[in-house]
Amino acid sequence: MRPSTLRALQRAAELTRQNHFTEALLVAEPVILNADDQEGAEIRRWLAEHVTDFTRDKEIRS
Repeated sequence: MRPSTLRALQRAAELTRQNHFTEALLVAEPVILNADDQEGAEIRRWLAEHVTDFTRDKEIRS
């Protein structure tokens, strides 16, 4: 996965935790839609492995 894609996904997770869902979608959607098949598979794996990044409290992060 490209570093810019990873940064976008991480930023979207941060925005989601802060209840900024629209902004999170605006950040993540373009990179997801522009991903090729290989990167799309990497994104799906990353999302499955990091689902709690989108839901846990900021203070709990390590």
